[in-house]
Amino acid sequence: MLYSTLVETYERLEATTKRLEMTDILAGLLGAAEPEELEKVIYLTQGKIHPDWTGEPEIGMAERMAVDTIARASGLKKDEVETILAERGDIGLAAEQALNAKRQAMLGGKRFTVSDIYGILDLIAKESGKGSSGRKVDRLVRAMVNVSPVGARYLARTVVGALRLGVGDMTILDALALAYTGSTGNRGLLERAYNLTSDLGYVSRVLAEEGLQALGELHVVIGKPIRMMLAQRLSTPEETIEKLGTCSAEYKLDGERFQIHKKGGAVQIFSRRLENITRMYPDAVAMTLDHVNAEEAILEGEAVAIDPETGEMKPFQTLMQRRRKYRIEEMMEKFPIAVFLFECLYADGEDLTLEPYTIRRARLGEIVEENDRFKLVRAIETSEASDLVDFFEEAITDGTEGLVVKSTADESIYRAGARSWLWVKLKASYQSKMVEPVDLVVVGAFHGRGRRAGSYGALLMAAYDPDEEMFRTVCKVGSGFTDEDLVKLPEMLEGDQRDGKHPRVDSLIEAEVWFNPSLVMEILGDEITLSPVHTCAFNELREKSGLAIRFPRFLRLREDKSAEDTTVVDEIVDMYRAQTKTM
Repeated sequence: MLYSTLVETYERLEATTKRLEMTDILAGLLGAAEPEELEKVIYLTQGKIHPDWTGEPEIGMAERMAVDTIARASGLKKDEVETILAERGDIGLAAEQALNAKRQAMLGGKRFTVSDIYGILDLIAKESGKGSSGRKVDRLVRAMVNVSPVGARYLARTVVGALRLGVGDMTILDALALAYTGSTGNRGLLERAYNLTSDLGYVSRVLAEEGLQALGELHVVIGKPIRMMLAQRLSTPEETIEKLGTCSAEYKLDGERFQIHKKGGAVQIFSRRLENITRMYPDAVAMTLDHVNAEEAILEGEAVAIDPETGEMKPFQTLMQRRRKYRIEEMMEKFPIAVFLFECLYADGEDLTLEPYTIRRARLGEIVEENDRFKLVRAIETSEASDLVDFFEEAITDGTEGLVVKSTADESIYRAGARSWLWVKLKASYQSKMVEPVDLVVVGAFHGRGRRAGSYGALLMAAYDPDEEMFRTVCKVGSGFTDEDLVKLPEMLEGDQRDGKHPRVDSLIEAEVWFNPSLVMEILGDEITLSPVHTCAFNELREKSGLAIRFPRFLRLREDKSAEDTTVVDEIVDMYRAQTKTM
């Protein structure tokens, strides 16, 4: 497939915000790709060259390097390109304009294929050491002079990590199902395979080469993280017992969720966002090797920072100081961790994701040799609300956030990638006020005035609607930020700024600055109210009204969460309904 074919598809995708139209466009592209290049087509369309969890280097070229490339490819001076970039505000449009202006200066020649471009980008990502910046630019110039000016638009955006076509994973799965099975109705099998492997390229290759049946037989793979199961939320133990019946209640800890993959003497650790964070936690790797009595295993748990003197659990912010590239050993000594395990998803050839919770928990106990720093999370089994009340109070006293209550029924499988009523978070108090925070993503901002001049006065925040792959606004937050936070905000959001509203953002409010949905924040408000201006659950509870968080305030960044991990619209609806019951 020629790269120009991919570029034509990108233009069509960029011209629409309709999901069904996007699906049809993508299906045409994926159906035309050869099986051996399908993975590359999908990764490039996601704006990457590898799944995020591989730990492989990504392209990561700075904008200034892209400017150097455009200048060399077009024959313009660097300051001329910088002027165009300042005017257009988009590295891709700047590349397109520059190459159109000096088209006659381009070398032309080879008609690059998708595989050619992918190979060049892969080599750019792997360049390191002295002189690597120059070699990266040289390689990108070679690509840019052999594509059209429109091709240069998407190539420039890709290398700086700003492709963002508004295409979500579920849309790609729909397109694959349509292209290779003739119906989006078969997406369920594709989605299950994706949830077990977190690799759209791998799923596409199996589908194209071996067919739908082979995809249905796909099982977990050591080293490919399983997309994590998520919980719904309820406000009272009584509601929880009514929903689940007999259940197991586990401490909900204020740490970082781990998915640990062990194969012989090799251990990999993945975050909730499925990032490979192994190198940041050498102590967790050592504990896994010492205390997991299985040749192969996939376990889930929570890592919590502890006081090295008392063993007392420390808050999440303390643990986040372990998230660094350098001085890892020093931080390990300064902020030791304990790992509390709660799931066994695979052990020595046995895929446990379709087994009930009780079997998974029993298998976890069989293969883990516990000590004070590496053990199973505390849990009780009950069918009585009074037991949940007592255990909840005990959990809070012990410094946790509350409970995760899990069904023990025969159908209590591990629903990879799903937010399920088989698991319920029990964190809220029994007041009518909103006392439980939510995780929201920044989608827009408003310029600061007075003391906040030069920063943002308020941020437009959104919850996620997974059914439509949209982000729907729920509040504007301007409280809770320190002076230091306000200084950092423009820099933190600079890389996500865009000219207009992102196609996956649903907003009736016109922000002064728009962002790609990326930065996640924990927000707490006084209560959830009906609103005519916010789009969260719009028309669901009342005609021409959505839901809004009243008097929201910033609590902390959630760097461990991606935009799709934010609180979902249905959760906010449930919180509103639970709140109104107690008023």
